[in-house]
Amino acid sequence: MSVVSADLQKCKGCFLCVANCPTKAIMPSGKLGKSGYEVVEFDLKKCIGCGSCYQICPDYVIQVL
Repeated sequence: MSVVSADLQKCKGCFLCVANCPTKAIMPSGKLGKSGYEVVEFDLKKCIGCGSCYQICPDYVIQVL
């Protein structure tokens, strides 16, 4: 089982991770981060730990362990 960790205070709401997740485990949360951008949320039951989100994130928000 993989674990996804995210520093959502760094998230700028580009949603590249949302668009690239093959299992649709990442979605917009409807919540704003510290900088005023909408951040994402993860459905860990759907996550397969492929690392697509980690690789595409321009702000190093996501870690897959």
